[in-house]
Parts: sequence; C-alpha cells; structure tokens
Amino acid sequence: MTIQRKSIGLCIVLSIVTCGIYSLYWLYCMAEDVNLVTARPSAPSGGLVLLLTIREPKLALENQALEKKHPEWNLAKDDGSGGEVLPGPVKKSLIFLLASIALWYVGYNGVTTWFSTYVSQVMGEGIGGTNTCLMVATVGAIVSYIPIGIVASRVGRRRTIMAGAALLASCFMAGFLLTRHSHAITPLMYAAFALVGLAWAAINVNSLPMVVEMCRGGDVGKFTGYYYTASMLAQVITPVAAGSLMKSISYQILFPYAAFFVMLSFLTMCFVRHGDSKAEAKKGLAAFEDMDD
Repeated sequence: MTIQRKSIGLCIVLSIVTCGIYSLYWLYCMAEDVNLVTARPSAPSGGLVLLLTIREPKLALENQALEKKHPEWNLAKDDGSGGEVLPGPVKKSLIFLLASIALWYVGYNGVTTWFSTYVSQVMGEGIGGTNTCLMVATVGAIVSYIPIGIVASRVGRRRTIMAGAALLASCFMAGFLLTRHSHAITPLMYAAFALVGLAWAAINVNSLPMVVEMCRGGDVGKFTGYYYTASMLAQVITPVAAGSLMKSISYQILFPYAAFFVMLSFLTMCFVRHGDSKAEAKKGLAAFEDMDD
C-alpha cells in the first residue's frame, strides 16, 4: 500500500466548505499514514490520548460555575426569547477584530509563501538563505511568546497587537529596502526577520484570546471558528493575490504588499474596544480583597 500525495490547499478549502468536518478526516488520514510508515497499522493516534485524558464535561461544569460567579464577564445580552446576542458595540469590535486577523494573515503569509521566489528573482540568492531567514523569524517568535504574554498582561492585548502590527509593517518595509539593491542576504536582513518573529508573536499570542473574550464559555468553539475562518480564508487568498501581483507588476512588490495589509490591520484594530485583558491596578485595602479566595 502506498501513501497518496495530499494537497494542503485543497484541505484548507474543503475544511472551510464543510465547516471543519473535512479537517477531521485529514487528521485521520495523517495518523493512518504515520502508522503505515512506521509499520504499526494498529497503533493509537494522539486523538485517542486527548479523548482519554481531557475531561470535557467536568471542565464545562467548572466553567459554568465560574461564569455564574462572575456575570460581569459575559458581554452578551438576553434577546428576549431565552437566547443571547452580542450588543452592537461588542459585535462591531468583533467584526473589526476578525477583519484585522484576516488582514495581517494576508500580509504575513504573502511573504512566507513567496519569499523563496522573491529572493531567487530579485536577489539571485539560493534557497538556503531563504530558509535561514524564515527559520530566524520562527525562532524569534518562539523565544518571544512567553515575554509577550507577560507584556500583554500588563499593557493590554490590544496595545500589544497594535505595537506588533506596526513593528511587522516596518520590518516588511525594511526588508524591501534591504533587498532592493542587494544580491546577498546580510546580517541586517537576519535581524529584520528576527524582529518579524517578535512582531508576529505579539500579534498571534493575543488575537485568539481577544476573540473568545467576547463570548461566554459555551460559545468558545463558535468564536474560535470565527477566528480560524478569518485566518484560513486569508491564507487561501493571499498566495493567489500576491503571486498575481508579483507576476503582473514586479516581484519587488511583495514586501510593500505585505506592509500595506499589515498597516490596514493596524487601522482596523483602532476600532476594537472589547476583548482586552488589561486589569485595573487595585490600591490600598482593595489590593487584599482577593487573598481569601
């Protein structure tokens, strides 16, 4: 039995069309392929581990009890028929946040998709330098995740995301200037891609929590679906859009293209007013109120 070649793009499209159902089949096929390669056809997959170790009903009950204890966390309001709807201002924030998510994915994934072609056509550099730059960006993101989380808890998710978007757009423009007349990848380019990783961490760590912060616990799955619909739709569109522009105008348009959409995400984030995490500092005796919990 041979392993069939699979298309990631087709998986993304079919997952969107089937509302995520096809992605479950994709995971099953991947697990079966791993079992085939390792000659262990009956070996259990990681999904079985999740099924046996995560006590979802218990966690759901604990979450419901916590929400009853803190009704102020629920931004939804009764619609008069027993259901809940988001108030207009919260819904507006959600729409602008989802638009921001789509826009910064359009910019970022445009670069990660076409950077090897860009380096080859514009700089005449081999694929080795391309992979190193992208690896530097990945490492920069990994080492930034925890510090970014700490910063966001102090200054707020929204401000952290906006700072990350501004930095990411600046790094893309710096990439355009550094590669325009260069025929080799320089240390400055590696530094720019390390900052790209930092900026992407500032955006990525905080965007999904902001989305689910606008819903009650029972709707986390639905709002997570909103997040992935926006992000994956952008990841499907941007390879085609960026590639078409590069071929019809110039390969050098890649970085300005990415910077433009990331800056648009900065602007749309200015209209997001909910889903933040910045806590007000308590003063005096109020600082000791939570010590008995």
